[in-house]
Amino acid sequence: MALSRIDTTNMIEDVPQSKLDNNINFRNIIINGDMSIAQRGTSASSISSGAGFDTVDRFSRYINSGGTWTISQSTTVPSGQGFAKSLKFDCTTANGSLSADSELSFFTKFEGQNLQYLKKGTSSAESLTLSFWVRSNKTGTYTCELYDNDNTRAVGKTYTISSADTWEKKTITFTGDTTGVFGNDNGASLNCTFFLVAGTNLTSGTFSNGTWESATTANRASSSQVNLADSTSNEWYITGVQLEAGTTASDFEFLPVDVNLHRCERYFRKIGDGMGGAVNALHTMSGGTCIQPPLRANPSVSLNTTSIKVGDFYSGDYVSTSSAITLNRCTKSDVNIFINGWSTPWSAGRPITFWGTSGGTFISLDSEL
Repeated sequence: MALSRIDTTNMIEDVPQSKLDNNINFRNIIINGDMSIAQRGTSASSISSGAGFDTVDRFSRYINSGGTWTISQSTTVPSGQGFAKSLKFDCTTANGSLSADSELSFFTKFEGQNLQYLKKGTSSAESLTLSFWVRSNKTGTYTCELYDNDNTRAVGKTYTISSADTWEKKTITFTGDTTGVFGNDNGASLNCTFFLVAGTNLTSGTFSNGTWESATTANRASSSQVNLADSTSNEWYITGVQLEAGTTASDFEFLPVDVNLHRCERYFRKIGDGMGGAVNALHTMSGGTCIQPPLRANPSVSLNTTSIKVGDFYSGDYVSTSSAITLNRCTKSDVNIFINGWSTPWSAGRPITFWGTSGGTFISLDSEL
């Protein structure tokens, strides 16, 4: 049987340019924009002050006199868009009379070495387009901001939630900034911030409204910014957050869960989460593990409990004390621990297990920006 010849001459022309443009790997500058990774836990309650990472990876919050909140990873998502998770802010103690320094903001940060292609600080600076899905019972005006940490510059724009308790997709384009080059290093060069509460310290100036300028605290948020903290009925959801070069928002870039987790673990990682963990014996009284790939920088390190057991994987012997492990040294590529109270030394290279006497135990490595 003769095989028919397929003419492929014009096949590429049949693919819409928009489809070709969307086929760019890692175009989303934001990591974990679909809120699917939450290594620290899925819910945190009674959050009322300070900065910190509570639930979903790569996103932090800052609260000052801005109510009390439960922050959680939620399964409430826009229908038919491919998302499985969102992040939810739920007001549990209201503040209807804001002080001048009141603030509730939600933000993520980016390394300068990942932003060089934006050509910031040159005449060819790229515009940036932010897109996201948002939902709240509190309609009105909200503020988004890009903040250049390297050069203390900022630009803000607003978006409007028009319908209560309805998912809405928002798109905001920021022009390129021809002033101030991002540092080519692993430091925090750029923040992307969502304001939910803003006192007059943030709103009393002339809002930048799309124009990059030297950062001025009073200009950071719009004077029309809603107070999401004014009622315990208030809640705010977000997912599908994407920040990309250009003036058009492309479809959200979904990544495989292993790729997404791997990117998050550059900044925060757990060793031995759940049932416990294992390290290789370095010598008779200590063990270590290699971190691959390395974290962003030398991390802060903590053990979630000292009430643990440490054992030899081969013999099954173990020791249980109130301080069985001492964290000795940690760099961005390895962790070294001392094991206290062990009566039967082991040979170098043999695996050592550790586990919680009640529930899981783990070592947390924090290298966040």
